[in-house]
Amino acid sequence: MHAVPESHTVSNPTRSDGPHLDHREAPRPNRHDPAKDEHVLDMSAEELAGALDDVRPTGSLDRTDTQWFRTAVFYEVLVRSFKDSNGDGIGDFKGLESKLDYLQWLGVDCLWLSPFYASPLRDDGYDIADYYSIHPDYGTMEDFEELIAQLHRRGMRIMTDLALNHTSSDHPWFQASRTDPTGPYGDFYVWGDDPERYPEIRVIFTDVETSNWTWDDQRGQYYFHRFYSHQPDLNYDNPAVQEEVFKILSFWMDKGLDGLRLDAIAYLFERDGLGGESLPETIEFVEKIRSFMDTHYPDAVLIAEANQPPAETMQFYGKGERFHMVFNFPVMPRLYQALALGDATPVYSILDELPQLPEGCQWGTFLRNHDELTLEMVDDDVRELMYEAFLPDDEMRAHVGIARRLMPLMNGDRRKVELMFSLLMTLPGAPFIYYGDEIGMLDDTTLPDRYAVRTPMQWDDSEHSGFSTKAPSRLPVVGGTSVAAQLDDAASLLNTVRSMIAERHAHPDLGTAPCEPVETGEEAVLGYQRGDLLFLHNFSDRSIDLGPVELGPYGYAWLPA
Repeated sequence: MHAVPESHTVSNPTRSDGPHLDHREAPRPNRHDPAKDEHVLDMSAEELAGALDDVRPTGSLDRTDTQWFRTAVFYEVLVRSFKDSNGDGIGDFKGLESKLDYLQWLGVDCLWLSPFYASPLRDDGYDIADYYSIHPDYGTMEDFEELIAQLHRRGMRIMTDLALNHTSSDHPWFQASRTDPTGPYGDFYVWGDDPERYPEIRVIFTDVETSNWTWDDQRGQYYFHRFYSHQPDLNYDNPAVQEEVFKILSFWMDKGLDGLRLDAIAYLFERDGLGGESLPETIEFVEKIRSFMDTHYPDAVLIAEANQPPAETMQFYGKGERFHMVFNFPVMPRLYQALALGDATPVYSILDELPQLPEGCQWGTFLRNHDELTLEMVDDDVRELMYEAFLPDDEMRAHVGIARRLMPLMNGDRRKVELMFSLLMTLPGAPFIYYGDEIGMLDDTTLPDRYAVRTPMQWDDSEHSGFSTKAPSRLPVVGGTSVAAQLDDAASLLNTVRSMIAERHAHPDLGTAPCEPVETGEEAVLGYQRGDLLFLHNFSDRSIDLGPVELGPYGYAWLPA
């Protein structure tokens, strides 16, 4: 670790001779001034598109750029919870399309959609009942294709989730497997007579499931499931299942998708005595998927959800022939741990553990998403520390984690929220923003499981927060803030986040430059250099004088190195 030389130490945040941020002074975008966007969300689509041409040129999608994801800013949306277009209280593709100008204004490069396939929605769409159709609540296939076209017209990209490890128990394949064990789908799932088989495989949702096996009266056997009992695992030892996967990939990629997040990808195969996580057979199949994608969709990106320690995570990159990106589960909880301790040491330690990525690969950096803040990969002592710091009520617990949004996790402290966004934008990786976190949306902890963090997006201060003209049909609006309330305030959280995104776009080497830890002389202050910028983050509730500059409580700075 390098020490900060005198010329690097910090610049006074009141100076304007270089890019710098702290919680007292947010950067202004290089290309656009949000304070000039009067009533931007009330403009027609045509007027707004014209007003925002200087933010992101229309028609600028470069299909020859196979490394676009390394410098991109991603934004996750739950279609059901984003915007309703037809007044039924359910978000849909047309509603999402109506808000693309907002996402373009914010600076989003790639939209990430959670599953929208036909589903009984027992797990918010991750329980897929038909891989080739769209849930009717969200619109039609034509609506989806138009959404893709409108994104591409703006020079933006789109990716979606595919849950390939399991299906819904309502899927026709599973129903046929139950009723006709010798038929074409009889071996599509993992069946067995011994519910104690695979004892090495941990039960993931220990608060709702006691076993990975569930008895089926109709077939007279147990079926295997890594997650909920209504999500039976597909049998990847069956070549027909593997063939079907490539049909599914082709079907959706041919619609114009730019990438896929493969959900729970570590769990495809099971082996006696070895368990079922990241087995060689799984890695081999991942390589087949990557080869298929490179051949047919060379500018598309594959992202793995693999909640693994650093060394195991590297299996999903290989030498660059597997996934392009893996979500950085090792780093994420350490940011919260550092805040709980007021000590940057956990972040320094985990950054030191991260291996160098293969050429052309990238981390997916995130603070929150549609799931709980998972604490699976920290030890018991750290988990208890996190519960003590961020779980004031046990109702907020979900599985081995905490079902809260970013602002409530930070106890409503804007300084902490900005600190976390600064880390998101500057640590190694491409940043993933969860919808609503840019305005500090709250959550509803009375809702079960992870639904607390999946409530409707809040667009304005009208009834139902501009999400719909009707009360939302499934999850309530939480309230407390909105896009409209912050849009014209240059000092709002929304405009501060937008400014950080613009500053990141102005420094594309933040997507590629190595991260060099810098010793600050203060245990609470994390320092690192990336490219031509030095970043300082104060995890404590006290001001810290670093010489030429004083970082306030939870202050941060981006400085010329």
